[in-house]
Amino acid sequence: MNAMAQNAHKAIEATPLLRVDGLTKWYGHVVGCRDVSFEIRPGEVLGIVGESGSGKTTVLNCISGRLPPSAGQVEFDTSRFGPADIYGLSEPDRRRMQREEWGFVHQNPRDGLRMRASGGANVAEPLMNLGGRHYGKMRAATIEWLERVELDIGRIDDKPRHFSGGMQQRIQVARNLIHGPRLVFMDEPTGGLDVSVQARLLDLLRELVRDLGLAVIIVTHDMAVARLMADRLMVMKSGYVVETGLTDQVLDDPQHPYSQLLVSSVLQI
Repeated sequence: MNAMAQNAHKAIEATPLLRVDGLTKWYGHVVGCRDVSFEIRPGEVLGIVGESGSGKTTVLNCISGRLPPSAGQVEFDTSRFGPADIYGLSEPDRRRMQREEWGFVHQNPRDGLRMRASGGANVAEPLMNLGGRHYGKMRAATIEWLERVELDIGRIDDKPRHFSGGMQQRIQVARNLIHGPRLVFMDEPTGGLDVSVQARLLDLLRELVRDLGLAVIIVTHDMAVARLMADRLMVMKSGYVVETGLTDQVLDDPQHPYSQLLVSSVLQI
């Protein structure tokens, strides 16, 4: 049994961290996603794959509290309230949960960073938002995380615009992990990067996810990224989930015609 299969097997035995039931989102008369249900457990990485317009980003935005669904429930095992429908929480409680227990890595780091603040300030900000006031401790934690994402700590006071796209993404990763979240959402985290930069960033993400025991939901159209990162896959088409399963099973022996098409199109490139 390989490492991903072992992780998936262990996750099955744990209590769900996030449970999604019947998630549906309509944009007028157009379906964004329809009747999506799944669970994710601590330490598990779920990949959501599909072409543009398949509904995967809509699902990610709904389950991360960024876009209210038209129907269905998103239940998270919060530290403060126990299992709770996130849209049943008050707005302040939901925002607090998002700050304390979640991270969100955007495809474009500019969407997840304050470009006028320094790289170090960006990384430290989540600690300040959680009440951190000891400058020395926060700076030490920031330096530790810059080192963990393999950035030069001598550039701690440089603004993100002075970093390459790959380095900006590393700053965003550090910003989203420094406060110790239990669940991290990733939206095409290597999209738009050069192949060599993608490869090293993926290696780094895999190491951090493994070492920290994070639960991760990653959206990607790249099957290579899905294979490297995810324990399980959920394949979407036209707003519907058409296939789910262990990553190797779905990619090596896809059952649905659309999944077969996705996999074969990658092989033919």
